[in-house]
Amino acid sequence: MKTQERSSAGVGRGAALTAPAGDRLPSPPRERKPALAALAVLLILLGALGATVLVMRAGDRVEAIALTKRVPQGQPIPDSAIKSVMVAEDSDIKYVRWEQRGLLKKYRSAADLVDGTVLVGSMLTKEKGLGPGKAVVGLSLKSGQYPPRLKEGDTVTAYRVGRESSAGGDDGSGDGSSGGSERGSGSTGNATIAEGAKVQSIKSGSDDSLASSGNLPVSVVVDKSDAAVLTAAASNGEVSLVLDSDGGS
Repeated sequence: MKTQERSSAGVGRGAALTAPAGDRLPSPPRERKPALAALAVLLILLGALGATVLVMRAGDRVEAIALTKRVPQGQPIPDSAIKSVMVAEDSDIKYVRWEQRGLLKKYRSAADLVDGTVLVGSMLTKEKGLGPGKAVVGLSLKSGQYPPRLKEGDTVTAYRVGRESSAGGDDGSGDGSSGGSERGSGSTGNATIAEGAKVQSIKSGSDDSLASSGNLPVSVVVDKSDAAVLTAAASNGEVSLVLDSDGGS
């Protein structure tokens, strides 16, 4: 009897010890979310499509016109001052295309244009000539009568520089140091002739006649009220140009 109880007790303890192992809960099955997977695939496709569009847009380039030297306001743009450059096409920017370069002869610069500028339509105008109340005066300047780095488009002040002795200085009237004579006389002291003058053009020194004379031909735009005095002084070689602090770049 006792032996049966012990056996039953042993069997009961063994069953109690082994029962938890047999009653272990199975791991829950992995939940599938097809909507999230589809969204991830869609995002990947959109990213790839966006990258493709950017690459294609970067490849949409046009051949435009860029300047190789400065062109002052109101001046035509010569063939020697342009080159071809590739730029990204933009519907908001009206580039002047390289194939349109033949039309440049009909236009002038609407503003001072510097070297490296890529031309757009708003930079050009068909208006010719000078503004109201303006005149162009040609000068022939010797070394020392102009700044060494003078460029087209610079803003300068024209001064009368008195000669040390006038051509007919034996009459004593040509006091070159007095500085109190009138603007129109040929042997005066220093005086301002024209302020805010604009250098319109500077002729290259490659011409044989220029090389022989040693002078630099410069055309400046001045107020008409200053043109007569400046011309008279220029004819006597008594003009010196000084670069203004805000003139040119």
